[in-house]
Amino acid sequence: MTQTTRRQFIGKMVTTMGAVALSSKAIGAPQFRYKLGHSTPAEHPFHKRLVEAASAILEQTGGRLNIQVFPASQLGGDNDLLSQVRSGAVEFFPAPGLILASVLPLTAIDGMGFAFANYDKVWEAMDGDLGAYVRSQIVEKTPLVAMDKMWDLGYRQITNSVRPINTADDLVGLKLRVPGAPALVSLFQGLGVAPVSMQFGEIYTALQTKVVDGQENPLAQIDTGKFYEVQKYISLTNHVWDGFWIVANGAAWKRLPKDIQEIVNKVFNEKALLQRADLVTLNQTLADQLKTKGLSINTADTTSFREKLKKVGFYANWRKQIGDKAWNLLEQHVGVLG
Repeated sequence: MTQTTRRQFIGKMVTTMGAVALSSKAIGAPQFRYKLGHSTPAEHPFHKRLVEAASAILEQTGGRLNIQVFPASQLGGDNDLLSQVRSGAVEFFPAPGLILASVLPLTAIDGMGFAFANYDKVWEAMDGDLGAYVRSQIVEKTPLVAMDKMWDLGYRQITNSVRPINTADDLVGLKLRVPGAPALVSLFQGLGVAPVSMQFGEIYTALQTKVVDGQENPLAQIDTGKFYEVQKYISLTNHVWDGFWIVANGAAWKRLPKDIQEIVNKVFNEKALLQRADLVTLNQTLADQLKTKGLSINTADTTSFREKLKKVGFYANWRKQIGDKAWNLLEQHVGVLG
């Protein structure tokens, strides 16, 4: 390298370093470094929107709040992460209502079996009076704060390697993996299933080694989890709609200045709407894609499922646990359940 070239090179390096230093000085070192952990695979649009949210929050707070996002159960499964966000070991957690119900039964209200016929009903209730009531109870009865809008996990479907599920009787005797969510466990017990709870990251091996016959999850999770490699049948049951509350540890939330709180809530709400649209688009093609990957697909007759749940007292039991106020709000949107 000639002397002139060397000077040019050094000059460029100084200029570049100066620009980086100026940029860093302009943004400033993060005042708050928070963690967000979740169980969904990194390939899922849910994770991608969370990363976008963290980036937007960093930018809009002038670099004061840096949220690091850990996907795919890197910090633990959903039940572990719920414990961590309650204790403050992580500051944010996208908590499925069904998982949060282990500490606050009321939050299982969005996951009642066969409650929501379509997304219009879901968002009418959860963006409206029912969602507002659930958020108020989360703040009042747990050490958590929930953002205004839920994110979409999707309608849950059943896969297994034994037989297609057309009616409730086809489920009797099957061993299915379900999350450690009280409402889902009791739903499948009522349908004659032997539910086995385990973390999402353990499902593939359990299916492969026949520890369980099948599992239930939204289509996107079935695809990203590659369960089509170790299952034969997928039955479209839409037995439960499932969604996430973005919750913050209460003490960590209070440490944030008011303006940062407002930015965080705003950004998570904006990204929630985009993530909902992502999942609608994805689900339009996923069933056909899973069929090409080897799964036999059928649509179940869910009338028998709901009748059986009524007969075994599933709805009556959960109404007692959830309380009349939330239950009445739900039924104003979806009709009488049981």
